[in-house]
Amino acid sequence: MPIKSKIRTIPDHPKKGIMFRDITTLIKDPVGFRLVIDTFTQRYIKGDINYDLIVGIEARGFIIGGALSYTLGKGFVPIRKVGKLPAEVVRHEYQLEYGTDTVEIHKDAITQGARVLVVDDLLATGGTALAAATLIEKLGGAVAEMAFIVNLPDVGGEKKLKEKGYKVYCLTEFEGD
Repeated sequence: MPIKSKIRTIPDHPKKGIMFRDITTLIKDPVGFRLVIDTFTQRYIKGDINYDLIVGIEARGFIIGGALSYTLGKGFVPIRKVGKLPAEVVRHEYQLEYGTDTVEIHKDAITQGARVLVVDDLLATGGTALAAATLIEKLGGAVAEMAFIVNLPDVGGEKKLKEKGYKVYCLTEFEGD
């Protein structure tokens, strides 16, 4: 069962011309969700990518990151939207396809020199992933790799991340539509 076939497309959301790739249909399917977690687990359990902990980006990155943290035996750190974390934070504002947003991480979440696996559901412009990387690096960590379920290569995020020197891994992609 291909992962891509379990992802719902919603036209014109959140605005006209956007084809929203909704992974909720994938993760509600027990076989689809298991396939996602098992595929990522097989990649990261081998040891080819050296990392100390997993960072998940709000909100769907929490679902994938939490499950991977369990299967891989690594700690999990959330990157959240403004005002959601209770302790002292580091914050970064960034551009979206249709506006701006700000994300935060606890100041004590990443130790100096820690290598981090960043996970999220979808890679579009790369803005959120770059914001996450900025926060990790501000705290003295390094991004080992960024992993996504879906890549939208025509939007340019993958190219942008690779140009900045980040390793990117995606399970599937939607091109040209």
